[in-house]
Amino acid sequence: MINPMQQVVIATRKRESRAVIEALQDAGALHLVPVQGAGVLSAGPLSGEDAEFRRESERLLARTETTLTELGAVRRAAAPLPAEEQWPELLEEVARPAAELAKRRQALDGDLDVWRTYGPAVKALSDLSGGLDRSRRVSLVPFIYQKPEELAALQAALQASLEGRFELATRPLSGSDFVGAVATLTIDRDAARAALGKARLGELRLPGRFDGQPISEVARELGRIEREGVAQRDALERERVSLADRFGPTLFAIRDALSDQVAIHDVQGMSARGKYSLVMQGFVPDDRVAGLKTALDRFGNAVSYELHPVDSHHTAHVPVELKNSSYSKNFELILGMLPLPRYGNFDPTGIISFFFPLFFGFIIADIGYGLLFFILGTWFATKARRGEGFNLAAMNSYLSPGVMGKLGVIIRTMSTWAIFWGFLTGEFFGNLAEHLHLFYFNHAWMQSLWGITVPGEQESGLLPIVFPRLQPWFTNTALISTLLVGILMVIWGWLIRVQLASRHGDKNHLWEAIGMIGGLVGLVSLGFLSQGGNQLVNGSIYTDFSSPLLIVMYLGFAVFLVGMVMSKVFLMIIEILSQGGNIISFARLFAVGVAGAILANLATDLGWGMYERIGILGILIGIVLALLVHAFALAITIIGHVLQPIRLHFVEFLTPTGYHNESGVAYNPLRRLSPAASTAASKK
Repeated sequence: MINPMQQVVIATRKRESRAVIEALQDAGALHLVPVQGAGVLSAGPLSGEDAEFRRESERLLARTETTLTELGAVRRAAAPLPAEEQWPELLEEVARPAAELAKRRQALDGDLDVWRTYGPAVKALSDLSGGLDRSRRVSLVPFIYQKPEELAALQAALQASLEGRFELATRPLSGSDFVGAVATLTIDRDAARAALGKARLGELRLPGRFDGQPISEVARELGRIEREGVAQRDALERERVSLADRFGPTLFAIRDALSDQVAIHDVQGMSARGKYSLVMQGFVPDDRVAGLKTALDRFGNAVSYELHPVDSHHTAHVPVELKNSSYSKNFELILGMLPLPRYGNFDPTGIISFFFPLFFGFIIADIGYGLLFFILGTWFATKARRGEGFNLAAMNSYLSPGVMGKLGVIIRTMSTWAIFWGFLTGEFFGNLAEHLHLFYFNHAWMQSLWGITVPGEQESGLLPIVFPRLQPWFTNTALISTLLVGILMVIWGWLIRVQLASRHGDKNHLWEAIGMIGGLVGLVSLGFLSQGGNQLVNGSIYTDFSSPLLIVMYLGFAVFLVGMVMSKVFLMIIEILSQGGNIISFARLFAVGVAGAILANLATDLGWGMYERIGILGILIGIVLALLVHAFALAITIIGHVLQPIRLHFVEFLTPTGYHNESGVAYNPLRRLSPAASTAASKK
């Protein structure tokens, strides 16, 4: 759900405004919004001494953050905050050596990169040059090539341009590369470069400080870097770590205090200011009003404030905070793919927390795969409990322990549903359990549950299969089951739209939603009457009023026409067909699941076939082959298994609710980063 908010207006004496803002930072409850100045009150950027103080604070904050970045410091143990007047001196004490150290490390890293990339080529060119690289009359044009045809093309181009006034020498490098150099008179150097271009080769140019230097000097310098560079880099790294360990905790404390100072200036800039007063406004969640009152009441008559409920009809600037159960809160990670809902809309997290893992489990529906996912979710949760994250180097991202914990809950819930549905479908790594006679078809059960007569003889086994989705005689039943879910979800979405439109007094959207519900009821009734479209051209089904479905169909279409006229949205005629398509989209749950199950059966049958053909040796070969095919099948289908349930929620379900039409502002309360006691001590 969306946490209810109250609007608050706070007025205080200007001389005590800083203390009041610090109290609000300690409370950590107020989301501030700008106040429009009027009359004797002004708003906007600060001026005079306040502006100068803000600029100095921002300068020191930027200097601190730059130094922390250069040191690569990591926040560990907290350090006491020095007195405020000592901050500039402390910053300069560490900022200068940190900047110099970062500069030296950057230069050395560049040299090491040049050595790794060009070292062998430069050494070979130095041997080729024979001292000509120092000559004033002769120029060397180095290059790299791979194919003999490229060298032949270069020789032809040089001969055409220089008519023999050149020498060409080459040396092999590692792999298929060759390095070469063209020696020619200095006045012919441009012609030699042009010949390289004609042969589709480029001159070898060294980067940075090595560009333009004689090859022999570059070779000596790169040789020194090869011998000493790594040791120098290690020494610089030890110096960096020493500085970070020595000054890092103090710099973090200063950074937090400066951030709090800048935040105070930001609040003052967002407020309406008079000669003796300051007025702030913002929003506070209902469950944090008591903390806000406690923070302000201690100032007595120096502060006046007023709280009142938010107007539900004017919510564009009201911040949104989601408030869900401890279980559903984990699924806010999935909803985070979308913008926040607008205040006054609805929070679908609870719905997603139930139906998303249910749909995923329905698609997988395999006990073996479910167990694998459960192990994966347990691993995520275990790392989160240890406070460990996970680095996704391939995606250049990092999963924090908090995210790992949420993913652990989500994956384990998904896997639980996969195991549950796996017992209903009788699938364990495909049809392995059927081969072992753990699951079987009970003909009497199928007849009593689904009204289906199972062909063939009665089988025997341990557990009966309840939902045999892969059997041809069960396909229609499984498909209709998913379509019924689609009918429920799409109509539910329009019912939510009715509720929201009624709450906000939006008659156009109210009638549109009512009309769409009626139209969908009519379409669904028509689908059952026509037996899935097979009897659409049979005129008798439209006149047989003994069927309740026919009456429901006509009533539904009548409601649709009334809704279209009242809402004045005549494109609803097209939209109703689109919504019918959204219902059919839920067949993806069946189709995607069956595709994955067929691949799983293929993997198991391949391994089982090897066992039946070869015997004991076939068991080992079969297990290996089955595992490989199962891994391949899971790898190529898992993305679809996850994305399809997400799509059904985000598109087919949330679109009718109007969720995507408007987005909300995230609740971002004013908070203190530095400990209150430390800040107070720094000012004494």
